[in-house]
Amino acid sequence: MTSHSQSDTKPLNLAILTVSDSRGEAEDTSGQYLEDQVLEAGHRLMVRRILPDDIYLVRALISEWIAAPDIHAVIITGGTGFHERDSTPEAVQPLLDKTIDGFGEEFRRLSQEDIGSSTVQSRAFGGLANHTVIFCLPGSTGACRTGWEGILREQLTSTHKPCNFTGLILRKPDRPVHRLKETIGNRAER
Repeated sequence: MTSHSQSDTKPLNLAILTVSDSRGEAEDTSGQYLEDQVLEAGHRLMVRRILPDDIYLVRALISEWIAAPDIHAVIITGGTGFHERDSTPEAVQPLLDKTIDGFGEEFRRLSQEDIGSSTVQSRAFGGLANHTVIFCLPGSTGACRTGWEGILREQLTSTHKPCNFTGLILRKPDRPVHRLKETIGNRAER
């Protein structure tokens, strides 16, 4: 990893979502870990939420964050396994303009060191929508640590070479949210 001072990097605005049917704020060690790392890296945390594992609730919130001009990146923890209620991929993938295939591949490769062949049960993935980068990680704090330390910290740092995601996501159009809502409302009236 190339060493750069935080003053050289461009801070991003991030949102963190924990998807869980059983965790409240006090039990959300994964979300707290991610918040701590985001802030330590010099980024701004715009919002942190916890939602139950419900396709439509997750999809609605992520859609709102994708449309928001002041959110550059979203990190989701939880709901990426194979239990019947795990639905983060089903909620988020239809919203993506492009997938980041290498993210899930690299996450599973890194996870293999810790959990062996059980890594095949991870449906971690990443994608891009409206110049917003979205990363979906498993719900354990260890998995979030693997994803942050092994991939996200560097890929969300503008000075990381040879490439990172900041150039793509900082080009997000500056559209006030109220104008977006007005446009949607005007279309519905036609």
